[in-house]
Amino acid sequence: MKKIIKSAFLFSFVLMSITAFSQSKVIALDDESFKEKVYDFEKETTWVYKGNKPAIVDFYADWCGPCKRVAPILEELQEEYGDAIQIYKVDTDKARKLAAAFRITSIPSFLFIPAKGEPQMAKGAFPKSVFVKALKEVMGVKEAPKKNKDC
Repeated sequence: MKKIIKSAFLFSFVLMSITAFSQSKVIALDDESFKEKVYDFEKETTWVYKGNKPAIVDFYADWCGPCKRVAPILEELQEEYGDAIQIYKVDTDKARKLAAAFRITSIPSFLFIPAKGEPQMAKGAFPKSVFVKALKEVMGVKEAPKKNKDC
């Protein structure tokens, strides 16, 4: 009986850990999901952010070399900052209406969205330090939350 209880407890712990980990992942968006989660670029005439925490939107393409170099940095930032931010990625070859609405002519391009206020666009493959600086200065995120190393 004790083995069953231990197994059930262990299974529950692993399941909760996986669920918690998956909540702080970079999320891929298309035209429709962007309108639902970030901004309805077809209906709104002024910026109305639908999220509740700072976000970075990565406009990329699968064939883009600089985009491929930046992707692991964004994954790392999402993991480090966890639920304090949300990073989205938009494949400009698939989300053509969205790319056109934001006048994406060069990739990678990034939309830095503070929880409140106007977003800022930047173009280019940046090192991690530039993203951290933007999180602090543009988006008001002071630093990555400290992780509990006992887990």
